[in-house]
Amino acid sequence: MSAIPLSTIETVEEPVSLWRDAWYRLKRNKLAVFGLVIVLILGFTAIFGPYLTPYDYLSQDLNARNVSPSMSHLFGTDDLGRDVFSRVVFGTRTAFLVAVIVTVFAVVIGLVLGAVAGFFGNPFDRIIMWLTDVTMSVPNLLLVVVINASLKSPISKWMEARYLETLNPFYRETMWVDFALVFGSMALISWPPYARLVRAQVLSIRSRPYITAAQALGLSNWIIIKRYVIPNALGPLIVSVSAGLGTAMVLESAFSFLGVGVNPPTPSWGNMISDGLRVWQHYPHLLAAPAAVLGLASVAFSFLGDGLNDALNPRGSK
Repeated sequence: MSAIPLSTIETVEEPVSLWRDAWYRLKRNKLAVFGLVIVLILGFTAIFGPYLTPYDYLSQDLNARNVSPSMSHLFGTDDLGRDVFSRVVFGTRTAFLVAVIVTVFAVVIGLVLGAVAGFFGNPFDRIIMWLTDVTMSVPNLLLVVVINASLKSPISKWMEARYLETLNPFYRETMWVDFALVFGSMALISWPPYARLVRAQVLSIRSRPYITAAQALGLSNWIIIKRYVIPNALGPLIVSVSAGLGTAMVLESAFSFLGVGVNPPTPSWGNMISDGLRVWQHYPHLLAAPAAVLGLASVAFSFLGDGLNDALNPRGSK
């Protein structure tokens, strides 16, 4: 029996996965790579930055008040002699913490409600979409102000009472009250776009042949949603999440700027911009440093979101 010539043997190429192919397209987008690098740097700064700064963000030096940027103080100092660079670095942790937690909560709520509305239809669809419309119709700032005004005082009084009973210093840390109210209020205003997006994807997916086949095999609706519907709806959701992280950072800074977000002495880019805006004509570095970092973070997430959209939706890219 003669051997088969090697030239007649067809070579079978290894199939390229969706995520690997998307990664290849993302790497070719220079703006997306720039955004990814900046996001990774900001993430590293949020985790390890406060341990690497030359000064504590609360440390005051009244002999070095409102010092211009120098080698000893890269971004200068504020009116209390605190190092602005150290406070901007800690503000990165505040921004990332708020953005990640708020986005995770908003995505989970939107994913569950959107999947239920799209897969089961009425009456769930009508009720969830009505709730979505009502939430989106309420002004964001008004909702955050109402939540903070109605809940902050009772929670603070309860924590003070608990401190007097237990003498536990944890109950004197009002920073956690600010974070909890910011997380809750921002999550309440951030989930509707994710719910609408997931619902649209599920409406398209539920009529696919593999969904019909899974139903014919007797799989329960919840198993079908978990195994087949949600995984196939994640592509556009990932793109939306990358943009949502930047939006959450800007919202947190805006609320802190208006005094309804994270309050001093906890550093936040928003409250630092608010403080710097009052004296920017005399000490412009107090406004320029946090504003520049916030602008850079917002642009980086925007570039990364556009790059992910082109990478995960190649038919829609040029």
